[in-house]
Amino acid sequence: MNHCDPAELREPYDGTPLRRADLSAHPMKQFHIWFTQAHTAGLPEPNAMVLATVDPDGAPSARTVLLKGYDRAGLRFFTNYTSRKARALSVNPRASVVFPWHAMRRQVIVTGRVECLSAEENDAYFASRPHGSQIGAWASEHQSAPVADRAELDARYARFRAMWPEEEPVPRPEYWGGYRVLPAEVEFWQGRPDRMHDRFRYRRAGGAAGGEPAARWDVERLSP
Repeated sequence: MNHCDPAELREPYDGTPLRRADLSAHPMKQFHIWFTQAHTAGLPEPNAMVLATVDPDGAPSARTVLLKGYDRAGLRFFTNYTSRKARALSVNPRASVVFPWHAMRRQVIVTGRVECLSAEENDAYFASRPHGSQIGAWASEHQSAPVADRAELDARYARFRAMWPEEEPVPRPEYWGGYRVLPAEVEFWQGRPDRMHDRFRYRRAGGAAGGEPAARWDVERLSP
């Protein structure tokens, strides 16, 4: 078997310079610019983000989830409220997310408090999901819990699909819903040659609470 040495894997980071004068005053406006550019550039799933939380026992945990909306207040994603991430957020409602747009030599890191979305927001998004995904939410009631085999999962899916055929509306499970990450810090990272990357961090001025749309943001350049 051929051995691949990770230490020998090197890519040139020749991204366009990122300057302070290029940045918007509000980090979510700057995020909108970069997210739009990632989408129009054809990156696969530019809304994929790595979500890091801290479990009740203090252990860090990370996984990839999909961004399903954003505005000046923050980032929205949806999951099962019995999942490992949800249990972590119930004890420590803070998180960090990373958008790894490798093809553009960019990444964005958002850190802040997390709040549950309203039932109305949850219902509206669940109703917009494909029918199969709605059934899947019911079939995976105990997300992150051990399961005997794939056959057990398929049997659950078939049972709920029989309850709600394609033409039938599927109700949202009470254990399924969304969260909003309220930014307290947002970092924009642009890869540059010789690892002399451009990094800028937004932080809420005066310790303002996450989610305040009128809060002023301080911006500082970070050493690569």
